[in-house]
Order: sequence, then C-alpha cells, then structure tokens
Amino acid sequence: MTADLSLIRSSFTAVQPHGTQVTEYFYEHLFANNPQVRPLFATHLDEQRDRLWAALGALVSNLENTETLTSMLQNLGRRHAGYGALAEHYPAVGASLIATLQHYAGDAWTPAVEESWTAVYGVISSTMVAAGDSVSS
Repeated sequence: MTADLSLIRSSFTAVQPHGTQVTEYFYEHLFANNPQVRPLFATHLDEQRDRLWAALGALVSNLENTETLTSMLQNLGRRHAGYGALAEHYPAVGASLIATLQHYAGDAWTPAVEESWTAVYGVISSTMVAAGDSVSS
C-alpha cells in the first residue's frame, strides 16, 4: 500500500472548511467506539481539538519534508507515551481519523484516498509508537 501525496493534500483541502467540526467529530467517534481511551484525555477537549487540527495541518504541509515530519512525529510520540498512550491505542485513533476524514471529504473521498490516508497513518503511528517505546524503555 502506497500513499499518493496529492490525494492526501486534495482530500485535506476538502475537509479544511469544516474546521473544528472535524476534530469534534473525531473525538466523538473515538470515544463512542473506544471508551477505554477516554481517560487518557482531558475532560475539556477545546485545547486538544485545536492541537489536533494544527498537527493535521502541519502533517499535510510537511508530507514531502521527511526530516521535519519525522521529528514532529517523534516528539508527538514521546509526549503521547507520557500521557499513557500505548501501541494498541493507535489503531483506534487511525480508524477514527479515517472515518472523520471520509465523513467530511464528501465526493473527494475515494478508495484511492482511503488507501493513501491508511498508508500515511501507518507511517505516522509506527513512528510515534517507536518514539514512545524509546521513552518507556
């Protein structure tokens, strides 16, 4: 499975006008489908939603800047490990991210877009998990 970076960018462009609705939907989906992860998050998610939106924008902006992207993801992985995130939490987050993007992308969402986002999330999660594991080892 490979990622078509132009599809990542164009689908994110389709999602962007929805702004904070995107992150609200993401957390609702995540907690509804994975209530066991809710305790890892603050009671009030306003700041967390803003951080997630900023991180998604930074991710898409740096898709081709491997060094910056890797550094960003490693930092996120170390921080998330400090919050108690474990490798087994990442598939749930990925499923909620894909569901959210699909929901807001509308006609821009295709099987190829989903394949690209799934591939990108695989890199994101493996990089973050490895960085988090380095903290707890």
